[in-house]
Amino acid sequence: MTIERKGGTLWSLRMPRRRRRLIQLLVGLVAYAFSMALMMRAGLGSMPWDVLHQGVALRTGLPIGTVIAATGVVVLLLWIPLRERPGIGTVANVVVIALVIDSALAVVPEVDGLWARAGLAVTGIVLNAAATAAYIGVGLGPGPRDGLMTGLAARTGRSVRVVRTAIEVAVVLTGWLLGGTFGVVTVAYALGVGPLIQWFLPWFTVRTPR
Repeated sequence: MTIERKGGTLWSLRMPRRRRRLIQLLVGLVAYAFSMALMMRAGLGSMPWDVLHQGVALRTGLPIGTVIAATGVVVLLLWIPLRERPGIGTVANVVVIALVIDSALAVVPEVDGLWARAGLAVTGIVLNAAATAAYIGVGLGPGPRDGLMTGLAARTGRSVRVVRTAIEVAVVLTGWLLGGTFGVVTVAYALGVGPLIQWFLPWFTVRTPR
């Protein structure tokens, strides 16, 4: 930790950038897993990508875990024309979330009543957006699906908000046409997470020296 002073008074207390980036990456991914658990416990619909996973699994007869893994590979292949490069954050995205999600589901209780479930859902969506901005903002490599978002945003010149919303809507429609199920949380997530990530990103972006 370093302490800087300006005019003889305490100005800022800063953590070394490398340590902060690693901690923020880890915290962001753990928070992402908990956001998924909150939305699952709400029982009001799946996240958009899970609607697609369900639809593909129904059409192919493959286990949903296999579909999720295969979808991740396909999305990573789409990075090639977008000139996106994986990093430690890309690998950590897969590993940390997979390790934490079961524990998160064990901790987050099931709730009764529409308002309580809606509260879990809203909290989950907001936390998901903040967590996404946190691990993207460290610049250590986004997850497969978030890399698609940032790559398209960079190549098209569109905002993260517009690109993320377009991806989520396209994924939901495709999954629904294939037989996947969705609910109010799916729609709220597809329409709301893009603008929320756009709002959170400036707060979590870690500037690195050039």
